[in-house]
Amino acid sequence: MSLTAILSVIDGGDDKGAEKLLQKYNIENSHTFAFDHKEEDARIKLCQGLLTVLRRSDHPLCQSTCLETLRILSRDKRVLGPVATKEGILTLAGLARIHVTGHDGEPLEEAQSTEEERVVVEALKCLCNVVFNSVPAQQVGADVKLAEGLCARLHLVSSSHHEVGLFSLRLLFLLSALRTDVRGMLQKEAGAVRLLTDILERTLDVLWVGPYEATPPKPEALPISLENNELAMEALKALFNITMSDSSDEDNDHQLRLIAGIMRHLLMLKTHTEDKTEEAHSHTINLLSNLPVRCLDVLIDIPVQGGMEAYGGKNMDIVQILLDFMEKRIDKGTNYKEGLTPVLSLMTESSRYHREIRRYLKTQVLPPLKDVKERPEIGCTVRNKLVRLMTHIDMAVKQGAAEFLFVLCKESVDNLLKYTGYGNAAGLLMARGLLAGGRGETQYSSDEDSDTEEYKSAKPFINPITGHIEHPMPNPMDEMTEEQKEYEAQKLVSMIDELSRWTLSSDMKWFETLAQLGVCVCTLAAGRCLISLQTQEDAPLSIHRVFES
Repeated sequence: MSLTAILSVIDGGDDKGAEKLLQKYNIENSHTFAFDHKEEDARIKLCQGLLTVLRRSDHPLCQSTCLETLRILSRDKRVLGPVATKEGILTLAGLARIHVTGHDGEPLEEAQSTEEERVVVEALKCLCNVVFNSVPAQQVGADVKLAEGLCARLHLVSSSHHEVGLFSLRLLFLLSALRTDVRGMLQKEAGAVRLLTDILERTLDVLWVGPYEATPPKPEALPISLENNELAMEALKALFNITMSDSSDEDNDHQLRLIAGIMRHLLMLKTHTEDKTEEAHSHTINLLSNLPVRCLDVLIDIPVQGGMEAYGGKNMDIVQILLDFMEKRIDKGTNYKEGLTPVLSLMTESSRYHREIRRYLKTQVLPPLKDVKERPEIGCTVRNKLVRLMTHIDMAVKQGAAEFLFVLCKESVDNLLKYTGYGNAAGLLMARGLLAGGRGETQYSSDEDSDTEEYKSAKPFINPITGHIEHPMPNPMDEMTEEQKEYEAQKLVSMIDELSRWTLSSDMKWFETLAQLGVCVCTLAAGRCLISLQTQEDAPLSIHRVFES
């Protein structure tokens, strides 16, 4: 479809004709993401023309068609000049029915038609593309308080308008991800944390049986619907951005513990596919990592359901889910930095602050040693996998795995070396200044771990560097005859003699080099002295001739 023909129809004011041409253009370019540079100017003019049509037309079908074309064009960062202005953003915000500074949009009503809802959805999609691809548009969005208007819109959206809620949350996520000032405003002024918490409660059907304890899902319960799962993921991502701001205020503890309770409930739920479940767990773990560690007691303190007597009555179901998630990410073998380090960090800090979590994880990850015939990094247990990561090429992964094991050992160097060997732990100990032994700074309970009888009997024979019992190497001279031994001894004497001669020769060359360097230094010093004499009026000319000779 020729852009020139479309522009001529738009300039002529024929909105109906433009609508038909744009529909053909949309069909042809629905999957286009790379555009011809030669038509860049024409696309810029088309963006301006589309905004003109959107301002003067009130027909929903024409508006949605123009917005769909604008969404396709907004994939190209170079043509967003006309849209990334205050007028352009206000036009799109008005069509999306978002109340912003400088423009009053219409409230979204339950009884609106399908065509009107499609206009709202397309306008939100356009805003997502424009904000993501244009820094000026991000600035304009902050100036007109687009995020605040989105929060007001989300208060009104019902479950029957799924796409409206979905793309409103996605736009809120983009704004909070790209603008730090928007994050602070959403947390302090717009009440976004409470809003998103309410959306998660409603989407996940959370029923509270205690202050921070939700009713657990039944084993036969159906998985989360696809629509609710999409909404929950977008809400989690937006909430993650907003809680990246300072969350140390103890006045917010109630709201943050409420979030932790919802995250516990979400970790217990199932989705339609394994990949979706893993994605949900990943976003949940990322959000939990933002919460103050003091609020994570909600994960294990479940009075109604009860827990395990061995761990003070605390419920360890969620801790086991986190451990299983970590092992699954290790087994994947890819993208460790983004996929593995968040859960490692979460379990490390939880173990450092909550004694029951540390004790449970210690039992699961570092059970009492019995068989020490193999190196700590060889095997398929969780301990073996984590020890292998201690020498990973990525510094963040290596430090995360080592720190986790160190905390499980109550930051005791001796305990850590028992499970990992000195070679694997050397990097962490050097960074902590503990190569000579000792403990970390965190204070732990004074109870000591008891060793098994098998370990006690094998301990004297364990190589502390490798962390396992090394089999004695066979003596190569046992199978040699006396003549072979004498030949090898003479060969060794000859090699030592040759090495000593080579070392002496190298030393002599080195001394010769030093002597030559000393002569050069002395000559240079004498030259500088004579040059200074030359600057004096009474210096005889013969001095300079001597130096030149």
